[in-house]
Amino acid sequence: MSADETRSLASSFASYGATLRGTVGLAYAPVGGARVVALGDWTGGVAWSTSKVPLAIAALRAAPEAAKSDVVQAITRSDNAAAERLWSMLGSPAVAAAAVAAVLGEAGDTGTRVQSRRVRPEYTAFGQTEWSTARQALFTAHLPCLEAGVEVLALMRTLDPGHRWGLARLAGAAAKGGWGPDAEGAHLVRQLGVVSNGSGWTAVVLGARPASGSFADGVALLDRLTEWVAAHLRRLPAGRCPR
Repeated sequence: MSADETRSLASSFASYGATLRGTVGLAYAPVGGARVVALGDWTGGVAWSTSKVPLAIAALRAAPEAAKSDVVQAITRSDNAAAERLWSMLGSPAVAAAAVAAVLGEAGDTGTRVQSRRVRPEYTAFGQTEWSTARQALFTAHLPCLEAGVEVLALMRTLDPGHRWGLARLAGAAAKGGWGPDAEGAHLVRQLGVVSNGSGWTAVVLGARPASGSFADGVALLDRLTEWVAAHLRRLPAGRCPR
């Protein structure tokens, strides 16, 4: 992708984002590639349930048969109890965090520190990991190329109906969302996904902090961001895993 095309997309997104009621961001990269482009004012935050993707991969590697049922529930329904069981399968919190971090590292994200303690007691430790849009897009770009990544991607294409928003509305897309409130109750809603543009696959990460702070408005913003992605999809860089 040329520098002029990158600037054109950035300008388009900035104009589009200015019409939305909230702080939004997006990052993209070709599958199998390392060049990430991040757009918008929202650049990252708490991972919430998007962290279940690398967690599922780590658990499938550690205990393929024992983890399978809980991986299905953690990805397709975003079931927290199932995800906690996967976390426990990996060992102590520190060992589990290291196993998930190793998955991120294989995908090129060596800078994200997987949280091993419950920062907020009512939420999972791994869900409170701080994950930037750029690093998450880099991970997502290599997700299809990882051992057990294809299995998790297949589940990301079969989400329960209540989770089919944002990128999951695009034909053939694999997506996983995450959401939750900050200490004041204002929600962050985010999502990672792999989408096809006809010539290859593109990793896309979306995030929004709605002005109202509500989860429903956050989902609506991700739906709007997905409309921008769909309109520009053939201009986004696409790739495939190295053979």
